[in-house]
Amino acid sequence: MIRHLGRGMIGAFALCAVLAGPVSARADTITVFAAASLKTALDQIADQFTKDTGDDLRLSLAGSSVLARQIQLGAPADVFISANPGWMDLLQAEGLLYDETRFDMIANQLVVIAPVDNPTPVDLSKPGAVAERLTDGPLAMGLVSAVPAGIYGKEAMESLGHWAEVAPKVAQTDNVRAALALVSAGEVPLGVVYASDVRADPDVVVVAEVPDTAHSPILYAAAALQGGNRAVASEFLDYLRRPNSQSILTRQGFLPLGE
Repeated sequence: MIRHLGRGMIGAFALCAVLAGPVSARADTITVFAAASLKTALDQIADQFTKDTGDDLRLSLAGSSVLARQIQLGAPADVFISANPGWMDLLQAEGLLYDETRFDMIANQLVVIAPVDNPTPVDLSKPGAVAERLTDGPLAMGLVSAVPAGIYGKEAMESLGHWAEVAPKVAQTDNVRAALALVSAGEVPLGVVYASDVRADPDVVVVAEVPDTAHSPILYAAAALQGGNRAVASEFLDYLRRPNSQSILTRQGFLPLGE
């Protein structure tokens, strides 16, 4: 049944609508597909972004390769942040980005980690040093043909002369945080992850830093996606460039570009 409102009540609703107009018009929702290694930092940035803008930011975190394939299949998202420029290159070649919004956001470093109760350093310059630590289990790494940390990790192990020995002993995971979790739980003796991942887990310890000369530069690329809300996506991408966001990232172990 339709009910008719009195003139006074209509006026009251109209006044409320006018007063609320700027707030409701300002609020948007943005969906960000991002590499799992960014979780801790992006959780903080997302909270601050919402406080500062009123926009709701939804994070979908997974391996960059998984997210890129979802985007190829039409998954709705506004922003993609990849831990490897290669996956961004692929989407750009397929016309799935607003090309002019793409930029390199931050850098990272690879490290070898062990459970916190086994902190003995690994000398990566010594032949057989990694394999010697794998007598009680495998080496945890992201998928070496798809997950950026796994791609970089394999490249480094090949460059440092360890891959031939460790390849049969690698436990591959869907993303780098899954490799971190295996080491943290003591299920494997070693893992290859980003330096930033270590900040998120007190149950692991760095036993070796991987020289950045042993692999391609680790760069996180960000861009707005075709079909998404370009305006709010661009606003968030600009927000990622701000000193406060960059400070959050560096406090979580990421490296400013050029370092």
